[in-house]
Order: sequence, then C-alpha cells, then structure tokens
Amino acid sequence: MAKPKIVLVMPLFEADEGTRAMTPPGFDLVVAGAGSPEYKAAIAEAEYLVGFVDSLVKEELYKAAPKLKLIQLLSAGYDRADLAAARKAKVPIANNGGANSVAVSEHALMLMLAVSRQLIRQHANVAGGRWRGNKAPPIHELMRRTLGVVGLGTIGKKTARLAKAFGMTVNYYDVARLTEAEEDALGVRFRLFRELLHTSDIISVHVPLNDTTRGLIGASELALMKKDAILVNTSRGPVIDEAALYDALTSNKLFGAGLDVFAEEPPPANHPFFTLDNVVLTAHLAGPTQESSVSRLRNGFDNCERVARGEKPLWVIPELGG
Repeated sequence: MAKPKIVLVMPLFEADEGTRAMTPPGFDLVVAGAGSPEYKAAIAEAEYLVGFVDSLVKEELYKAAPKLKLIQLLSAGYDRADLAAARKAKVPIANNGGANSVAVSEHALMLMLAVSRQLIRQHANVAGGRWRGNKAPPIHELMRRTLGVVGLGTIGKKTARLAKAFGMTVNYYDVARLTEAEEDALGVRFRLFRELLHTSDIISVHVPLNDTTRGLIGASELALMKKDAILVNTSRGPVIDEAALYDALTSNKLFGAGLDVFAEEPPPANHPFFTLDNVVLTAHLAGPTQESSVSRLRNGFDNCERVARGEKPLWVIPELGG
C-alpha cells in the first residue's frame, strides 16, 4: 500500500536532515520548489501540501491534486489564496498555528527600539567618521511610553507581553475584544481604533490582510497620531497607505516608522522610503528564524498526522470554518 504523500514547498530555507527527521513515520515526503518538475510529478498523488503555498491555492491546484486532504501553510498569512476556490474544493487550509509569533513579536520590539534610539542614523554617523553627527538626534526610551497594538491575536499578545517587560503601558484594538479578566491577565486595555491612534506613542500593527484591513491606516488615521509617535508594521504592507505614510514622515507629522512589509514586495529600487533617515526597513523577514522554521514544520507535520488519523486539523483559517 502506497504511503500518504506530503509535498513540501520551502522557498525560504533549505530542507536539511533535521527537516527530514521530523517527517512523520509512514509518510512519503517530497521536497520540491513550486512549479518544478519534481513538484509537478508529485502533486497528482499528494494528500498533503505543506509550505509557503497560499499563492498556489487556485482552482488549477485542486484539479492537479485531486487527492488533497489538507493544505498546510507554514506562514501565518494567507492573503494570496483564492478562498472561493478553496471553499468549492472543501479542502481545509491551516496556517502555522503561531509558529512564528515569537520571532515576529521580537522583531516588532526591535523595530520600536531601533526607531526610538535612531539606530540607523547613529550607525551611519559612526561609520562615516562622525562620532555623534552634526547634531544629536532626539532619542527616546520605551519605558513609560504607551504602545497601541492593532490586532491582538497570537503575535499581538506576545508583542504586548514583551512591551510590558520594557515597562510600557499597553492598549489594544481588535474586533474580537477580550473579557475584562483576560485583559487583567495580559495587562492590557481596550481602546477604540481612532482613540488608540490618538493616545499611543507607538502603534504596532498585527492584523491579517483582508477586505476590512486593506488601507486600514491612511491619511486621516495618521493625522490622529502624535507628532512624536512611531508606526511599526510587521503584518502586511497594504494595511498602510504608503503614500500617506511618506507624507507624514517627511512633514514632521510622525517621528518615524519601522517596516518589515511593503505594498509591493520586493519594493521598487526607487521606493521613496529609501530616501528617509527616520525609517528602519527589513525585507519581510520578521518571521523566518532558525527556531521558527522548526516550529512551523512541527505544527505542519502534526496537522498532517491528525488528518491521517481522521481528526480535524488545527488552525484552519476562519474563512473556511476554523
């Protein structure tokens, strides 16, 4: 009897011996790049598709892989997936179960610190032979500042806990509001969205990209923020209106921004953010770490085993009944 086949698509890091050692016993693992000859040869018999594969979720996938029982994402987001095709196919799609939440929350705090302490400008001064530059830039501490978390999911909660360790006051906005007891346990308080923008020293965005969050923060929202506030985005680029943010950053309406994501990725070589010294930019790399890579696979392979045992998978995306 043929073993159930897992097709693993891993473009961001290599499948090493440790990856193969994590493969559940009794499964056949094929590691292949999307669209490669190996992928095309294996997908027809695949029962489990695992990887950074939300962009592959289209009608043609289900035609090419009629035996699919689970699509297991190694990412938290799934904004590139054709959800109408997924509903029609009735194959569950699960995300990574918060496997990258530690990495992303740490990255968000890193961006807060880097912008607050003017890290890039300081580095450029020292590397350019200017011990402190022509004029010392304003530098801020995190302690006693107010953090506004937009989206209090798994990553948002971990970001809140880290911020509390730095002595910050943490408020949040989320359509799924916590109970008072849950707020007490986490040490956070709910604020209305526009109230959060107006009262926070730092805003950190942790929402999925969908029709309700696309363009969530535009010119009118940025105008509510303090002039010495910082905006951090480790979610998805289109959540923020980049043109409006550029205007705010260049007209002294914001202190700075820390961005791991862009509306277009990779961004064009002439992106206006590249000319600014009050932004810190990273290449959508908040989530991928050595540790999160292992956690992603652990969660993914566990879900494959669950489905093989006849159980429901964990972390099915909400749009498909998760």
